Amino acid sequence: MKWMRFRVRTNEESEDIIISYLEDIGLEGAQIEDNAPLTAQDKEQMFIDAPELEPDEMDNGIESGVAYLNFFLEIDDENMLTVEVPDENGEYVKTRKSPEEMKTEIRLKLDELKEFSDIGDGTISVDVTEDIDWINNWKQYFHKFYIDDILVIPSWEKENQEDMDRASMVLHIDPGTAFGTGMHETTQLCIRMLKKYVTPETELLDVGTGSGVLSILALMFGAKHAVGTDLDKCAVPAVAENMENNGISADKFDMMIGNIIDDKSVQDKVGYDKYDIVVANILANVLVPLTPVILARLKTGGIYITSGIINTKEEEVKKAHLDAGLEILEIHHQGDWVSITSRKN
Repeated sequence: MKWMRFRVRTNEESEDIIISYLEDIGLEGAQIEDNAPLTAQDKEQMFIDAPELEPDEMDNGIESGVAYLNFFLEIDDENMLTVEVPDENGEYVKTRKSPEEMKTEIRLKLDELKEFSDIGDGTISVDVTEDIDWINNWKQYFHKFYIDDILVIPSWEKENQEDMDRASMVLHIDPGTAFGTGMHETTQLCIRMLKKYVTPETELLDVGTGSGVLSILALMFGAKHAVGTDLDKCAVPAVAENMENNGISADKFDMMIGNIIDDKSVQDKVGYDKYDIVVANILANVLVPLTPVILARLKTGGIYITSGIINTKEEEVKKAHLDAGLEILEIHHQGDWVSITSRKN
């Protein structure tokens, strides 16, 4: 198996926003190369005590301030790439593209970003690399970390006494290759809002549940019941495994596959006017058409938590909340990311 690598030269400040923008054209996940030193928070989340390095010790051949983002796509015998991209309803569909088409689309997205952001050089290089054990190699990079006082830990690591003294709660999570770990800023923004608004009577709807991190934590915070929806059938076993790892009984969490935005059968199955909280950690271009649909799922007084919003899309998602008649309660920022929480009155 061969992989085509699209390598973008940028600066350290633009890493997150470029990764977010390129998700729209089917590039998911990036290998980042830079010389940015680890912050105290980075070290804490990675659970290491790394020494401070002098600039010459950090040198890996990359200039200070410069970053390279590497995106990998499998290339078939016909020299074509298969990617999944969102359609106008936010549903991901598979499409085939040539390497030239993909490079052109990357160029257009970078040029769009250049209009309002300094992304540095923005040059693109393309090469082919041989088969890599993607299924297992990623595990070496996922270690236990904290979200405030919550310890998140994979099955291949163990808690120590320091963890037990510090953590008020432990989330055991094996995300697999397709879903998140809880480490990303957008997930953390949602978790803090769930911790604030969940009550023992909470009926929760988690749109785009993935590995089930948000629903499982909401249940651990004391929610009564959760429903998760996702487009990817792989979410079903991922959620089931993570529920079992955290002692969540099957009757506490119902999982549904389908597009709630435009599939009436999914909407009917999810239900109407029944949720105290709806959480959606999805990209902005999905949140906009999703928001009016969510209004019918919420009880009067229900809370709508959205994240996955890059800061350049904040006003667009805020408008979607207001256009749906929701009252915005809180807006929070972490890094380049935004969460918007509102209420149905």
